[in-house]
Amino acid sequence: MDAAESKPVRILVVDDDPGDVLMIEEALAHSGVPKSIDVVGDGQEAMEFLYQEGRHETAPRPDMILLDLNMPRMDGRQVLTKVKSDDSLRTIPIVVLTTSNADTDIIGSYNLRANAYVTKPIGLDDFNDVIRRIDEFFGQIVVLPRRA
Repeated sequence: MDAAESKPVRILVVDDDPGDVLMIEEALAHSGVPKSIDVVGDGQEAMEFLYQEGRHETAPRPDMILLDLNMPRMDGRQVLTKVKSDDSLRTIPIVVLTTSNADTDIIGSYNLRANAYVTKPIGLDDFNDVIRRIDEFFGQIVVLPRRA
């Protein structure tokens, strides 16, 4: 295993629902994949984090983003548009994790270059299982584009 593979996966969670954030953090904590988690509450703060602005001036570049669609100030669609149109950010994989199962949101997210679209399950066990599978996939199976 080389040095890049031994580094924990850095995950940026972008979600305005504290309950969902807590469930995501709990599921990630029990997945067994080494990781570091940062959380922001809306799309505007996500962009500040990614551009290292304001209180996020020392924020690390995430290896992947878990992104809710429906948030105040700047929604997930706007974040997708900005990140995927920025040469310095577009290689960060983005998994849309949302309650919406509307075809317009699914197709729209993929048109905006989301790497995956996952509907949040209602049941706690199902929710935990989905988060663990996402974490295992991005933490153990795929090769992430990492910066030095």
